[in-house]
Amino acid sequence: MNDYNPISALIIFFGIAILLFLLFRPTKGWFWLLQKNFKSNEKVIIEDILKQLYHFENSGNKVDTRTLVEVLNFKNKRIVEAIKKMSINDLVYFDKDALKLTEEGHEYALRIIRVHRLWERYLADKTGFHKNEWHDRAERMEHKLSHDETNKLASQLGNPKFDPHGDPIPTKTGKIADIEGVELPRLPVNSIARITHIEDEPEVIYKQILAENIHIGSLLKVVENNNTRIVFHSEGEEFVLAPIVASNLTVLPIEKEVVIEENIARLSGLQENEMAEIIGISKESRGESRRRLLDLGFVKGSKIKIDLLNPLGEPHAYLVKGTSIALRKDQASKILIKKSEHAD
Repeated sequence: MNDYNPISALIIFFGIAILLFLLFRPTKGWFWLLQKNFKSNEKVIIEDILKQLYHFENSGNKVDTRTLVEVLNFKNKRIVEAIKKMSINDLVYFDKDALKLTEEGHEYALRIIRVHRLWERYLADKTGFHKNEWHDRAERMEHKLSHDETNKLASQLGNPKFDPHGDPIPTKTGKIADIEGVELPRLPVNSIARITHIEDEPEVIYKQILAENIHIGSLLKVVENNNTRIVFHSEGEEFVLAPIVASNLTVLPIEKEVVIEENIARLSGLQENEMAEIIGISKESRGESRRRLLDLGFVKGSKIKIDLLNPLGEPHAYLVKGTSIALRKDQASKILIKKSEHAD
């Protein structure tokens, strides 16, 4: 008995044809998408390796394959395969056990770092994203922007020399400025300095600095420095850091005599019965956020006091130029004031 059914055969044929089409159709077929994704992941691994090698070499440390496996979130096999390809393409070479960048690899690494730092600058100046999000978002974008797109972004931002952490942004020709200053733990007691750079790696230490609400550009005075802690005063507040955390702060000592007035503080430290005068906005506030504060009346010379305390903690309402404006503590901490007389 012949069981052949032409309709069933036709259904199977069309089913196979549709499956093959979904798999191999030009550019959008599953096969090509998987291949593209694999190549994209390979590119990310290669560029992350280049960036890590640059940072290690720049800090004077040697690195081997085992170290890269520890610091990068990729499987050992993928990293080894990427290093082999990078070696073939003359991006890296081995000097005994140490892995080093070639001249071409060094230039490639600088291009990746340029994108990362420009994107952090964009996030800081043009968006409302909190600074604890800048690094991770820039990590993703650094693998996506083309060379032309990067140059266009730099031009739109005014070709900035530094990112919001104070890290120098490489130019399109690979030139990079020096970071001025020394690590905070190297300052003796009674030294006065300005914070010029906040290192955002390792992440666990950077998060501690964020939690302390330490601002780049702030003046500080060291009041205690020993093997267990660094204590300094800045903008009316006292900060206590472990030396390992303080080492992530680069400060520029001020040689000439500078008086840090005791009554200069952050608006977030203003009490209900106090009156103050605004002396400026911290460099920590940038772009649209800074312009918004200025537009609301938080300008130099304006008198200000607390208008209403929030029983739940924040935001508080501040009376400035006859208008009551609510600010979160994080926003108020970026407005610098000089306390004066008690409010009526």
